[in-house]
Amino acid sequence: MSFPMDTRVGAYAVIVQDGAVLLSHWNPRHPSLRGAWSLPGGGMEIGEQPAQTALREVREETGFTVELDELLGVHSRHMDAGERLDGRDRPFHALRVIYRAHITGGTLTSEQGGSSDEARWFPLAALPQLPLVGLVPVGLELAGLVPASPADPAGTGEGR
Repeated sequence: MSFPMDTRVGAYAVIVQDGAVLLSHWNPRHPSLRGAWSLPGGGMEIGEQPAQTALREVREETGFTVELDELLGVHSRHMDAGERLDGRDRPFHALRVIYRAHITGGTLTSEQGGSSDEARWFPLAALPQLPLVGLVPVGLELAGLVPASPADPAGTGEGR
């Protein structure tokens, strides 16, 4: 038996430099929801490969061009309809491809008009004090870094 379910495939990058990780601020653009910090990345466009998605999304959200160093892993997150932040009455399944990357060019710039509204470097030690989407500790664990205590343990931020 099949039933309606939303699925989203995305690609993200863990970028660490001088003890700090590059994060983008997810802005849900809904008055009853608050944003949180996420790994730079986002949803695949039709015809894109995950690596292309990660490169494009990092550039859009942070202003940096990067080179992907390695595939860290793939993370699957399923939410029942009642867990969704957008109020839709059907389950949601996010499949997130996570890479390690390093910066090759560009200048730190925040995205304009997208789902992210700011990009910033944070010392790894500061992460437990930040509102994070659940993907951040997943990515840090896959990268072999000390995982942060997420302020968003359920991994909300839907596709994030």
